[in-house]
Amino acid sequence: MFIIELTYRAPNEQMDQHLSAHRVFLDQYYAAGKFIASGAKVPREGGIILAQASSKEEIADIITEDPFHQHGLADYRIIEFIASKKANNIQDLIA
Repeated sequence: MFIIELTYRAPNEQMDQHLSAHRVFLDQYYAAGKFIASGAKVPREGGIILAQASSKEEIADIITEDPFHQHGLADYRIIEFIASKKANNIQDLIA
């Protein structure tokens, strides 16, 4: 599993101009079963995506499709981890 941490390089007003395209990107990878959860950091200086993939390289390739990446609006940090435990009601907790 992976945590993708985005750190914005531009003001939120500029990020908002590409937010709908970013959400289309997210939806594409939710539908593909790659993204598990996502959202803005607090304060809104970036975001977090919880993902699953076969490799860090696959995640790096996916990131290149994000409009935030394509427009140079965010830096990305990829953290790989092995999920050894999970809550039985994880669906309820995320909702």
